[in-house]
Amino acid sequence: MSHQLPPGFRLERKSNTEEFFINMGPQHPSTHGALRLTLRMDGETIVEVVPHFGYIHRGMEKQAESMSYLQYIAMSDRQDYLTAIQNNLGVVIALEKGMNVGVPLRGEYIRVMLQELGRIASHLVFYGCFGGDLGGQTCLLFGFKEREMIHDILEEVTGSRLTTNFFRPGGSRYDVPDTFIPRVKAFLDHMEDTMKDYERFLSKNIIVLERSIGIGVLSKEDAIAYGCSGPVLRASGVNFDVRRANPYSIYDQLDFDVPVFHNGDCYDRYKIRIAEIHESMKILRQCVEKFPTEGPWRSKEKPVRLPVGRYYSEIETAKGLYATYVVAATTGEKPYRIHTRGPSFPHIAAINKMAQGHKISDLVTIMATLDPVIPEIDR
Repeated sequence: MSHQLPPGFRLERKSNTEEFFINMGPQHPSTHGALRLTLRMDGETIVEVVPHFGYIHRGMEKQAESMSYLQYIAMSDRQDYLTAIQNNLGVVIALEKGMNVGVPLRGEYIRVMLQELGRIASHLVFYGCFGGDLGGQTCLLFGFKEREMIHDILEEVTGSRLTTNFFRPGGSRYDVPDTFIPRVKAFLDHMEDTMKDYERFLSKNIIVLERSIGIGVLSKEDAIAYGCSGPVLRASGVNFDVRRANPYSIYDQLDFDVPVFHNGDCYDRYKIRIAEIHESMKILRQCVEKFPTEGPWRSKEKPVRLPVGRYYSEIETAKGLYATYVVAATTGEKPYRIHTRGPSFPHIAAINKMAQGHKISDLVTIMATLDPVIPEIDR
């Protein structure tokens, strides 16, 4: 039997050193969760990276078959806990298509504002972890400090800081309190000043520049081929954002740019998230100004039953494209099948392409800029 692998699967060896293997994870701070990376090394140079998933697999999509549609909304925020409230919306939009219900304007503003607050909170975790992985622990403290302000707002609105379970078909579970708009405005005033410090710490830091520019390059063609999305895709020069390409809610009524960079390296993946924080703040400013002070915040409540059919939704979370596919085989409260397409899996699948020829310390930087959440893969 031949042991030859397909052409191009492995790098051609150019030295006489003996190769060896290293396991990075499944318990390693730089893998951002229970993920094992098997590294095939030639000296200190990475020849190949093979990701191994499944350490925290929970069978969420199988569990959904014995749950009601409403119960699965809560399951969605246990997938990627950093984009919980965004995942909730993705599931709810798919259900609304089946139920053929709309959302009042006030409810749409509530949704978009919570989406953008969630996007900023997720990017702040990236900022802190990226700085921390490169040895800058001050950034870790900074990122989590401002993130706590957002979670204070989320706690007041949803009753939960992390797993929100807030949106419902036709709107949301509750209206926002009278303090919501003043608190968002106060956060924006604070954050616009603080962003100058954020960028001063990392954007021109010589250690960050040396460790991220030209490291982990993912070409535009490879990013598309691997199915990447979100900041990872846009840092490789692809101008695709679901909020613009296939608008949902009231995003088509708001003025914001989609940042795109073209080098596809770790530094561009850092810069694009900083730019997206600014764009989210721009969206929130518009929403604060136009927020309807009166009117319903959800349509008339009715049982969540879907007619027989297949329903699909896609949204842009902080990590990328999050899609929900629902199959209703009977007109009841339970799905026949629910499938989620999350953004983290394609990004980790492309890591071998980005890490070949680099050192282990570079792999830490690459992992940080992919910003994966492993429970979303191991759902």
